[in-house]
Parts: sequence; C-alpha cells; structure tokens
Amino acid sequence: MIHVTAQQVARSVGRSLCGKTSFPHSYEAFALSTRSSSSVNSSSSGGAGYGNVHHQMLPGDESENLFRHVANPKTISVIGAPMTFGQPFVGTDSSPALLREQGLLKDLSSLGWRVEDLPDLDFNNICSEADASLSLLGGDHSIGIGSLAGILRAKPETGVIWVDAHADLNTPDISESGNMHGMPLGIMMKELVPDRRVIPGLEWMEEGTSPRLRPDSLVYVGLRDIDKAERKCIRELGIKAFTMYDIDHLGIGRVMDLAIDHLLAKDPNRPIHLSYDIDAVDPLHAPATGTAVRGGLTWREAHFVCEHVVKSGALASAEIVELNATLSDGQGASETIELGHQLIAALCGECIF
Repeated sequence: MIHVTAQQVARSVGRSLCGKTSFPHSYEAFALSTRSSSSVNSSSSGGAGYGNVHHQMLPGDESENLFRHVANPKTISVIGAPMTFGQPFVGTDSSPALLREQGLLKDLSSLGWRVEDLPDLDFNNICSEADASLSLLGGDHSIGIGSLAGILRAKPETGVIWVDAHADLNTPDISESGNMHGMPLGIMMKELVPDRRVIPGLEWMEEGTSPRLRPDSLVYVGLRDIDKAERKCIRELGIKAFTMYDIDHLGIGRVMDLAIDHLLAKDPNRPIHLSYDIDAVDPLHAPATGTAVRGGLTWREAHFVCEHVVKSGALASAEIVELNATLSDGQGASETIELGHQLIAALCGECIF
C-alpha cells in the first residue's frame, strides 16, 4: 500500500533477527493433530464445537475506497518472520506456516487480493513490489524492531496503532525481564534510546536515514499489563493510550474512532501501520500465546479493531505476532491460530456486510 517495498521491510526485519529459524519438532506434531482434529470435527453433524462453526470469507462493499494507499490491482505481500528469540518460549516461529496451512493465502485471494507469498526471511530472493500492501506473520513482537524500521525509513510520517496487552516500551536499561519482545517501541523512540549503536546488533539502525517513531505517532489499544517504568514513559511522552478500562468505559467503537482521529487529525491521507499482538485478546479466545493476561478483547472487539482501521481507508501495512501453538492444548492452539487467520482476513477487507 505505502511506497515501502517488501524487500526494504524484510531486510530490516532480517537485520534485527539472529539465530536459526527452523521449526521446532512440535510444529509437525501440532500440524498433524490439527488435521486429525479438523477431520473428525468436520464429519460431526451436531453441536457448535470447534470445527462445526464456519466463517464466510466475504469482502465488504467494493465501491468503497478502503485501501487508498495501494495501487490497482490490489496486491498484498505476505512475509513470514518466524522469530522466537525475543522471549523465552519456543513455538512462535511455527506460526507463519500454521497460518498458511489454515488456508490464509486462499482466503486473501477470495477477498480480491493478488497474493505475493514471499519465503520466510529468505532475503536473497525477495522481490520488491511498490504500492503493495504488506502483511508480516510473526514470530514474537521483537520483529517490530525491523518492521517499524523499514516502514518508517520509507514513510517516516506513518502512524502506528499498537494492539497489545503490553506497552512494549522498555529499553535494555529499564526492562524488568530483558526480553526484546518488550522493547520494539522503546528502541524506536529517540527520547528513550538516543543512540542505538550502544545496543549490540542494532548499530545498522543509525546508518543513513535513522528511522524513528515520534510519541504522537503512536496509539495503544488494549493495554492492561504495563510495567512501572513504561507507565512513567507513556505519561511523560504524552503517548495516546487506550487501556481495557477505556474500552470498558467508552466501548470499542468510540476508542477506535479516537485512535484513528488522533493519527489522521493533521493529515487525513496519512498511512497507518497496525501491529497486532494476539495477547491483546482475552485468553478465553486466544490461549496459545506466551504472555496471556485475563480481561482482554472479546472475539468481536478483536475483529472490530481490524475492520474499523480498514474502514478508515488509511491502513497501509500490518503484522500479527505472538501466536504460539505449543503453549495450549490442541483445541486452544487451533482456535488461536484460526483467530489470527481471521484477523488477517479482516485487515484485508473481510467483513460482516
């Protein structure tokens, strides 16, 4: 959608990652159990259990200009970023393959997109496609260091909606855990990390045009587990933050109106990047994630976030992260992956009517 090539973002993601990206043995086991479970459920005639509840994959009114940052014919570049080293659990690296196996690419095509499925982090062979929408499949949320760097280097005016239970505003100096998946936003802000060359492996971020995220270009949605130091930073930097209290109080519709209005107030044609951590959703609906916190978004609220950003016409790129099929039983894992699948479809224009 925005003039940022898949190659630019992928290179940035790749430079922020290290180590192997092979799938754990649990991926094959989970994939087999999912297929077996799906086969059994699909043959069952009664009840509304998992496998018997179906979701139609239909686009909205095509007369609406929902994706004004993408040229026709609509093209989406899908990149898997199977990263697992930003947090302590293995398993997030299998999510790109599981989402594809659930039929994601076919569903995006049925929504009217030309789908460019790029190899997971195989940067020597990635094609560049200007004016293409970008969808990143995580991986843990540390991939945000690379995706934001690539996007902001190409389009520094981009606004960011960060849908997450956590603020991810830590830095190596203030982090309570030391986990990199809690630092992508802190690392992108000059006010918190003036010189990223002091962080081993991130020296490249100060080369050329240094990508930075301004505090007023960020909006949080769904926060409910914020570290003490992060609270101080949010308040002092004046970052717009909508917690679960705000969603309970105002409703998800009003919250999303305010979030989008904040980012588009000065420039209605500004591109928006949506970063969606599945732990923003209540673990009742998405149990297979590493840092689950009770009291999150409902199933419909989770979808509404995506649908409303699309309705704004400003969505330019998106990523979904922290799906980890190894951290729940077969049904919980399947439901989490399926929810991630549906949220990506919603970000590509799938809607109720």
